[in-house]
Amino acid sequence: MTMQAASTEIASRTAAIIDEMKGLEGPLLPILHSIQEEFGYVPKDALPVIADGLNLSRAEVHGVVSFYHDFRAKPAGRHVLKLCQAEACQSMGSDVVAAKVKQLLGIGFHETTRDGSVTLEPVYCLGLCACSPSAMLDGEVIGRLDDEKIGEIVAEVRS
Repeated sequence: MTMQAASTEIASRTAAIIDEMKGLEGPLLPILHSIQEEFGYVPKDALPVIADGLNLSRAEVHGVVSFYHDFRAKPAGRHVLKLCQAEACQSMGSDVVAAKVKQLLGIGFHETTRDGSVTLEPVYCLGLCACSPSAMLDGEVIGRLDDEKIGEIVAEVRS
């Protein structure tokens, strides 16, 4: 598929999502979530379509996309591993957990492994403060991370 054809397909699929949801009160966030669900990320080519469809400036749409950490600018890996970096997890060693995971995967936050197996993202509270440090792997929360659980997680995302 050519770049032009991909851009046209993104625009048409984005327009369909906007048409379906623009009647909602405060439709921008639900539209962005639907677009990310559709494509796996929020394509740059979708931003002007959203702005036009909602009568917003491109800067307003970009500001919302860049503000919320859940929106991605490029496709994620097959697995998404989110490591909590909030205060409770920090006090229980999330920095050590993050350093170990980064070292084992060979990537940093907001990066995807070369083989596309996993994307590593920081998150700022999973609501598991009593079980910190915590993570979320593909939507499933994991508490009380230790070396053994880190090893199991890395083995799972690499398989």
